[in-house]
Amino acid sequence: MTFAHPYFLLLFLLLPLLAWLKGKRGQRPAFLYSSTQLVKGIYQVTRSRVGGWLTSLRWLILALLIVALARPQKIASEETIKASGIDIVVALDLSGSMASEDFEVRGQRVNRLTIAKEVLKQFIDRRPSDRIGLVAFAGRAYIAAPMTLDHDFLLQNLERLNLNTIEDGTAIGSALSAALNRLRELKSKSKIVILMTDGQNNAGKVPPLTAAEAAEALGVKVYTIGVGIRGTAPFPRIDAFGRKVYVPMQVDIDEDTLQKIASRTKGKYYRADSVDTLKKIYSEIDQLEKTEANIKKYARYEEMFPWVVWPGLFLLLLEVVLSNTIWRRLP
Repeated sequence: MTFAHPYFLLLFLLLPLLAWLKGKRGQRPAFLYSSTQLVKGIYQVTRSRVGGWLTSLRWLILALLIVALARPQKIASEETIKASGIDIVVALDLSGSMASEDFEVRGQRVNRLTIAKEVLKQFIDRRPSDRIGLVAFAGRAYIAAPMTLDHDFLLQNLERLNLNTIEDGTAIGSALSAALNRLRELKSKSKIVILMTDGQNNAGKVPPLTAAEAAEALGVKVYTIGVGIRGTAPFPRIDAFGRKVYVPMQVDIDEDTLQKIASRTKGKYYRADSVDTLKKIYSEIDQLEKTEANIKKYARYEEMFPWVVWPGLFLLLLEVVLSNTIWRRLP
């Protein structure tokens, strides 16, 4: 058991002082008389202990609320993580053309985004020691997940990425710039961007090659991946009868620009035209980027303050009810 804000426990030192001040002042009289002779006949009446119980209850409530302010925590789990010193940002294209179903898994057509996410998950699982971030882009680029060693959190954010959530377009330069901003201030042995797209830059304010110059200046290596088969790809649409049909769509990947980005930053360009090819690409990147790991320890905490707050609030409510009903003072 530990406390997130242990300094609040110092408030316990005030409780004896408050109790002393309250005792010195004495109890507030229930009735005021002009002369004690008027109540001479009831001097021997037994004094009730109810007032003492209510006072004790109030001190208990105050103590519970002080403990709650200190935020008691229990260590739910503790794990040791090897931090490799390699920081990776994956920029994933969510433009409308990623809906093309030119990949096959077990004889079933699968769109580009689905297979890209699936292979990326496998890559993340193989890199437990790397800090990895995620940028999603289409007509604009957004941070989908910050740099983190918490890969469960990363995979949850990857799963949330879907088509038609960002205005359409392909802002390759903006995506690369957003990825560089995640890496710019980090001190690490190696900084890498993996940029996956299936189109040409037609949106955003940053030209791709300008972003590549910035990556070169920052010492960031960029691996670019063109996703999709060559020629035409089957693009799904719903016809007037609600049926799913496929329309041939010309594949238009700007391989020249992607090659220049990779070459300028000492990375490499890949063309992923099948599931196996995409897996081999990530496997090659995995082998190219290896380094020794440093050990870091992380603990997950379970908040325990609700177990203190709720009894405190219940006792407070109980004290208010009792002091105004069966244990009410007169007048």
